[in-house]
Amino acid sequence: MLFNSNAFYVFLPLVFALYWLTPRKYRWGVLLVSSYYFYMSANAAYIVLLLATTLISYGTALLMERTPDSKRRKRYLWIALVICLGFLFFFKYFNFLSTSVTTLLRKCSLPLDDVTLNLVLPVGISFYTFQTLGYVLDVYHGKTKACRHFGKYAVFVSFFPLLLAGPIERAEHLMPQIEREHSLDADKAIRGSKWIAWGFFKKIAIADVVASCVDVVYNQVTSYTGLALGIATLFYAFQVYCDFSGYSDIARGVATLFDIELVNNFKSPYFSASVKEFWSRWHISLSSWLRDYIYFPLGGSRKGTFRTYRNLMITFLVSGLWHGASWTFVVWGGLHGLAQIAERIWNRYFPPKKERKSVIRVLLTFAFVTLTWLFFRANTMSDAGYILTHLFDGITHPVAYVRTAYEAFDSAGLIQSTDLKLVLIWILVLLVHDFIGLRRDVADWLGRFSKPVRYALYFLLLFIILYSRQLGQYEFVYFQF
Repeated sequence: MLFNSNAFYVFLPLVFALYWLTPRKYRWGVLLVSSYYFYMSANAAYIVLLLATTLISYGTALLMERTPDSKRRKRYLWIALVICLGFLFFFKYFNFLSTSVTTLLRKCSLPLDDVTLNLVLPVGISFYTFQTLGYVLDVYHGKTKACRHFGKYAVFVSFFPLLLAGPIERAEHLMPQIEREHSLDADKAIRGSKWIAWGFFKKIAIADVVASCVDVVYNQVTSYTGLALGIATLFYAFQVYCDFSGYSDIARGVATLFDIELVNNFKSPYFSASVKEFWSRWHISLSSWLRDYIYFPLGGSRKGTFRTYRNLMITFLVSGLWHGASWTFVVWGGLHGLAQIAERIWNRYFPPKKERKSVIRVLLTFAFVTLTWLFFRANTMSDAGYILTHLFDGITHPVAYVRTAYEAFDSAGLIQSTDLKLVLIWILVLLVHDFIGLRRDVADWLGRFSKPVRYALYFLLLFIILYSRQLGQYEFVYFQF
């Protein structure tokens, strides 16, 4: 079930009403049943894997907490890691690894056929696997107590707003909220509704509209060259941001309707002045997970310069693989790892001034992030290579460079698209919103306006969403991960 589907527009009000009408001690049950129904609406078979992951992580965490023997505790930890990561590997990476190995062997003159399985990637598996593994590791290290109530723990794993695409929550933050009693807070519900509306604006009015242009170019890259490839890549930067952060905003807003607070997953990432800062503002729950459960255990920056760089590269290669079973994602992650290493070397000799953000550094960071997105979006490494080698074709003749792109988009019917022109205005609105959000809460800032102005803005936002929705619907980008 998609957030932007008619089914969800019926599902959410029904669950909201049922939840608050149910006695407090049983409300966790409403969340559990509705979350499982929400997940099974995509494919009922997926629930088996979700239940298995929940049972294994729940059971091993309890056994670890009850066992004083360190060797047995570690054995239970490894059981959880091997089985849960085994599910993830089998469904997401088996075919990738198999084809990569056979391709390598064929290049070594060993003629082998690919061994692949007809597997369907269970939606959300990367998110709930990392969430359960974080819980098990926290119990093992004594950072959190094992949950004894299976039903409430199952809600922690499957809570429907975050189940399909995060954020990846920590037990110490989410579990106490699930376990405590809740009361309906009108102010929180209104604030949550604003987050939902803003998330739909980003997803429907921006991401889904530019997606049509991006798909036209990236699904037949060899038909385009020069600036046309650059524009499509720039549009994809806003598509992936608005699509994923829009989902996170909706998830955060929906959770607030049930008096549950999720972590903020994005904080104006395209105004970052370094790649390191970008990752502190982009997909924050994953960045912090990788930092705490991979980078720090490897030694972080405590064991010398070389090991610090090694740990950074390993962490970002894992990040790339987490996003997708393809070499394009591995390269994307590796480039971000190399960029952070390069920044550390540069900053050692040219420390940045901390008083204010450098516009040049912000623009350079945005250019790098946007350029690397092409590996994230490209269908194959061959397509990514073509874009890189043809991106600047004809740039020495600026007029022809622009005219070629104009003619290519015109022949595709994009130039005359009023919606594509409007989306440029919506992107500007987004950037203004994020710029204000660097220093203050935008909702609080808007609250200073008079009521007529505020309501006029709310109705305008609603009108834009309803108008844009008729243009077509796209699945959320991060559902594939």
